[in-house]
Amino acid sequence: MARLALIGDYDARKIAHIAIPQALELTRESTGANLDWTWIGTDGVGHAVETLADFAGIWVTPGSPYVSMDGALAAARHARERNLPCLGTCGGFQHALIEFARNVAGITGADHAETNAQAAEPVVTALGCSLVDRTGGISFTPGSRLHGIFNGRPAHEGYHCNYGVNPAYRARLEAAGLRFTGFDAAGDIRAFELPGHRFYLGSLFQPERSALCGKSHPLIEAFVASLSAS
Repeated sequence: MARLALIGDYDARKIAHIAIPQALELTRESTGANLDWTWIGTDGVGHAVETLADFAGIWVTPGSPYVSMDGALAAARHARERNLPCLGTCGGFQHALIEFARNVAGITGADHAETNAQAAEPVVTALGCSLVDRTGGISFTPGSRLHGIFNGRPAHEGYHCNYGVNPAYRARLEAAGLRFTGFDAAGDIRAFELPGHRFYLGSLFQPERSALCGKSHPLIEAFVASLSAS
């Protein structure tokens, strides 16, 4: 059985936290995956190597600001450095981005404007237009993993966020190896992936929301499949 760690401060009032278990159940039903999952609060990550040692993959879930930003960053780093499948959605996208900026791109002061308005290196900043409870179209870069997951077709996805990539840092992040592969109609970044990694994807949109309509989502199916892939 593949064990999945859901990193986030579980709150039954949050739509994403209601939807994620439903989405995983739907994926299990549609794919036959032998899957189990456990919620781990960000303040419970501690020494990530020990806490996450028995998990086949990590989903850094929505819900920022987290109780422990360090815990969320440690979980993302653990997955990135150990080639463990990792999916970051909404807040998870934002924090996986910050972790990569700090520890790979050399932007040591990389931070989140939501929790540090005076950040010297605000890699994650307020969006020009809020995406709280909004939906919109997304296209994927040909040849990317996301393009393959969606069979080359654009997607229409839901959001619940106010923060995203600061475009001023895009070139530095790309030069360090990150690839931005999902964009809205205006060309704004909505997803990234890490080439060469077993599965390391971040989406500002929330694929788990498809479960609220009773639908299994291709991104979540691909993520779950990667947990047992060699």
